[in-house]
Amino acid sequence: MRKFLLALGIVLLVAGWQIDTVSAQQRENQVRDQSIKYQRLMALIDAFYVDTVDLHKLTEDAIVKVLADLDPHSVYISKEEVDEMNEPLEGGFFGIGIQFAILRDTLMVVDVVAGGPSEKVGMHAGDRIIEIDGENVAGKNIGNAGVRKRLKGEKGTIVDVKILRGRDLFDFRVVRDKIPIYSVDASYMLDNTTGYIKISRFAATTIEEFEEAVKKLQALGMQDLVLDLQGNGGGYMGAAIGICDHLMDAAKMIVYTDGVASGRRGEYSTVAGMLEKGRVVVLIDGNSASASEIVSGAVQDWDRGLIVGRRSFGKGLVQRQYPLTDGSMIRLTTAHYYTPSGRCIQKPYSEGEEEYQAEIFKRYTSGELVNADSIIVNDSLKYSTKLKHRTVYGGGGIIPDLFVPMDTNINYLYFNRLIAKNVIGDWLTNYIDVNRKLLNAKYPTFEKFNKDFVVTDAMIDGIVKAGEKSGVKKDEKLLIPVLPSIKLQLKALIARDLWNMNEMYQIMNKENDVLKRGFEALKDGTYEKVLN
Repeated sequence: MRKFLLALGIVLLVAGWQIDTVSAQQRENQVRDQSIKYQRLMALIDAFYVDTVDLHKLTEDAIVKVLADLDPHSVYISKEEVDEMNEPLEGGFFGIGIQFAILRDTLMVVDVVAGGPSEKVGMHAGDRIIEIDGENVAGKNIGNAGVRKRLKGEKGTIVDVKILRGRDLFDFRVVRDKIPIYSVDASYMLDNTTGYIKISRFAATTIEEFEEAVKKLQALGMQDLVLDLQGNGGGYMGAAIGICDHLMDAAKMIVYTDGVASGRRGEYSTVAGMLEKGRVVVLIDGNSASASEIVSGAVQDWDRGLIVGRRSFGKGLVQRQYPLTDGSMIRLTTAHYYTPSGRCIQKPYSEGEEEYQAEIFKRYTSGELVNADSIIVNDSLKYSTKLKHRTVYGGGGIIPDLFVPMDTNINYLYFNRLIAKNVIGDWLTNYIDVNRKLLNAKYPTFEKFNKDFVVTDAMIDGIVKAGEKSGVKKDEKLLIPVLPSIKLQLKALIARDLWNMNEMYQIMNKENDVLKRGFEALKDGTYEKVLN
């Protein structure tokens, strides 16, 4: 009987191998047949079409269309773009500091680089660029290379940009500069035992930067950590795995990927963690995506910490880059990634790329950003955390354990117009140039500056008058409610120019409601209540 079962097992194993081999051969034949079909099409067009055509352009257009029909994150990268595609993650360059995408001939700002020139003048993710240096770029197929050619340039040169934000038009004057590449923007102590680290993107140097920040904060007495991933659109998956490894003890699954061709592969924590003990709070929002969701998903699934903020973006696809014969590349989605509980947080994209990209803006109109009950969950995608068996959901981002609503009561239109016209930026540059020596003498340390420096009404009046000269009419009704924000941001920007981004965040975070709630949760018992 045992011999029979052994023989049967061998037969089944061989049969399974034969089926896999046949299936692979069938797929290979299909690829060959379709390649021959496309070659025949190109040959017929070249030989018989009525007009002269650019076969290279036809091929590139076909590749773009094929990838666009697959999913929103599989893209074609031309030969001219290959050398520049990883600049925000690996290198340095001179430009205005944005990440962009072209959606139906519309140039859309996907993200602004923290500390870059565009952030300084107030450009936002979601802005539509319609003019560059007076040239209309809306509805024109200028391509990624054309955009970079217009926006990049020598340090100190100026580019004028007109953008559409909702129904409002803004004119920006941006001074090109070296784009910062650091991924850990800030690390400091919130109190005697709580550290704060802000990661803006997951780059090649993130793990090293994070380790340096942790060592510095632990030397200052850090026991608990607030990890800020708000606005972090992702980056290298390996960097996210490395951060998780530091937060968890050994042999815990961090993430696993699965695809038809790639199969299932899991990533696990090791014994090398620097922060296996102590409490962890992770801050997220609607712009926290991809690698940020790997970190927050793993922390949530292992009940390792508290996730605070608003629902993350919802990108659960893994891309891999493949070179083509002419030096171009495709970035192809090869797998879904899953959190340790088994949930894929990728939001639906079956209705096309335009609807996919617009989903993040629809959260405003649905009420989700001000009320946790407005978040739509799919009961068929219900999962449980690994240790405490708390309910979590897949299929549309990471839903925080502790929701923090967005403040929609104040109208920032007047403030935004001042920033968009670079009124505040120009005023600030002049103020620093005139007063730098005096400021350095009066505030030799950031601690003294943070405690004693006050943005005066006279400084605000100077900005308002400068705004009027630039065509921004004073609006007393809209100015008064945003005065605290203007004064706080001015103080933060002055601190950045006198020191760096770390000091800027220490001031700006005084109005960071998500950070406030996460810190309170560590102090008022909410952390233990939610996780236990």
